[in-house]
Formats: sequence, structure tokens, C-alpha cells
Amino acid sequence: MVGTQLNWDQYATAWARLHGGFDPRAAAPVVRAWLRLAYHIGFVLGRLKVGPTPVTVVGVLLCACVPLFAVRPQDGPFLGALFVLLASVADSVDGAVAVATGRTTRLGYVYDSLADRLGEIAWLVAFWLIGAPGALVVTAGALSWLHEYVRARAISAGMREIGAVTVGERPTRVSVALVGLLLAGLTGLIEPDLAAGTITMATAVWVLLAGFGLGQLLSTVRRALVDAG
Repeated sequence: MVGTQLNWDQYATAWARLHGGFDPRAAAPVVRAWLRLAYHIGFVLGRLKVGPTPVTVVGVLLCACVPLFAVRPQDGPFLGALFVLLASVADSVDGAVAVATGRTTRLGYVYDSLADRLGEIAWLVAFWLIGAPGALVVTAGALSWLHEYVRARAISAGMREIGAVTVGERPTRVSVALVGLLLAGLTGLIEPDLAAGTITMATAVWVLLAGFGLGQLLSTVRRALVDAG
């Protein structure tokens, strides 16, 4: 029922229904802890009558701060990494608010997906500003966009929602952005020119994982849709 707060077990069951049957209670300890944290924050926000859409908006604004602060001398990449982390928390919490309060909607799902794509663009802009080549940055963004586009079209064609869990999923992009910015900050402290090389390597890792993940997804989609007839 809309407006009714769910306990953890009820939340986990509802969350699993929205994520292709993947039960967060059976996830790896780190993933389970992350999802429980999101649930508890979402539960509190639900009690405070905060809806999922404002949380989504806050997440987008946090992502917009990444390129704005990442170019600051010395501490810029560290601040960028902090905002990536905060934005990823917001990204988990908006869904948790929706599920915990029974306010999941198809429109909210669209907004959340759009916010994710905008956020990743902001992170890649930060990579470019720090020194990653523009062509490499565009390739990273295009491959990640194709990954999500293929999955969405496959779902429309009849594949079950979760499909394949590839190495190019959103959590991987979050990790690459976070670690890449942190390493760029650390190497920049040693020698400012090293930051550009480090963020270029992080972008290359993003491209490799996104490309391999897209290949995994295409293979799974082909098998699933061929088997479905």
C-alpha cells in the first residue's frame, strides 16, 4: 500500500521483484550491507515524508558538482571522488525510499535511469577536464549508453528484467569513477602532470570493461531471445 513503511524482509522481497528476482538478503556481504544502509536511510526519509524524486534530484546535483570541483588544484580530484560517492548513495536511496514506502512508479523508474545517465556524463566530463583524451571519454560514455540501451530494448522484446550481470554494470562505473579520481588526486600530489595520465588510464579501464560488458550482454540477449522463440 502506498505510504505504508516496509520492514527489511518486506523491503527485500519487494526489491527483488523489481530487480529480476535477485534477493538482496542472499547478496555478497558488501552488497547486502550497502543495500541495507540504503534501506535504513530510505526508511528514515520516508518517515520524514521525503519522496524519491527529491532524492533523485539531489543525486543529479551532486553529480554536477563532480566536474565543478574536480578541476580545483591539489584537492580537486578528491572532492570529485567524494561527490561521486555521495551521488551513488543518493542513487541507491531514492529507490529505497520508493520501495520502502510503496511509491514505486514507472515514471520514477524513467527518472532514475535518466538521472544515472546524466550523472555518468558529469563524471566523464570531470575525467576530460582533468586530462583524459576527449575521444576516449566519448567512447566510454557511448559504450555505457549502448549497454543500457541494449538492455532496455531487450526487455521490451521479452527478456526478463535483470538479464545478465556483466562487468560493465553501473556499480562498475561508479567504482571506476571513484577509484580513478582518488588515484588521480594521489598521483597529482606527487607530480601535477601525473593526474592526467592516471585519469586517462581510468578512462581506458572504463572503456575496456564497458566494451567487454556490452559483448557479454549482447551474447546473453541473443541466447535469451532465440530460446524464447
